[in-house]
Amino acid sequence: MIRGYFRLLLFSVCLLTGIQVPGFIDQYQKRIDAHFREAAINLSGFQATADQYFEGSMNALINHYQSSPDPVFTQDASSVRQIYDRYLMLEREQAALSQPWYRVALHVASRYGNAFFNETLSSFSHSIPMTWQAISWGAGFAFLVTFLCESLLIALLQLIGLRRKVAMKHTA
Repeated sequence: MIRGYFRLLLFSVCLLTGIQVPGFIDQYQKRIDAHFREAAINLSGFQATADQYFEGSMNALINHYQSSPDPVFTQDASSVRQIYDRYLMLEREQAALSQPWYRVALHVASRYGNAFFNETLSSFSHSIPMTWQAISWGAGFAFLVTFLCESLLIALLQLIGLRRKVAMKHTA
């Protein structure tokens, strides 16, 4: 009887946890999009200069800044490079987030511990969305974890039972 209640409790907790996955992914995507838009705005003036003088090549603009005899331009080259590198990284991140749902889920999970993941996690607002996607994630996660835990428990109990039988045979 206790095992049944424990199984229900575990299933319920896993269901509620799994339902959070689509919401977390959505908030992660929105965070990436906001950072991407900000980086694009920060880069826009430099991109306009690159378009006008270097056929749109940001690398050519940065190289020009680096090779300039003016120390202000030389110093600003690293700042422009940082903005441009961040823009490119966020662009790649957005491309990864526009794939099919299962790839997006794996991508976000693989980002565990990076700055964007941590930002999303720290400001994540838990909700219980009643969408098919959220229900599917919740039910699937709950079933998988409950099945694995129960299978592990059964295997452990069988192992303990086998050890007792072996010990009894050796003492008899």
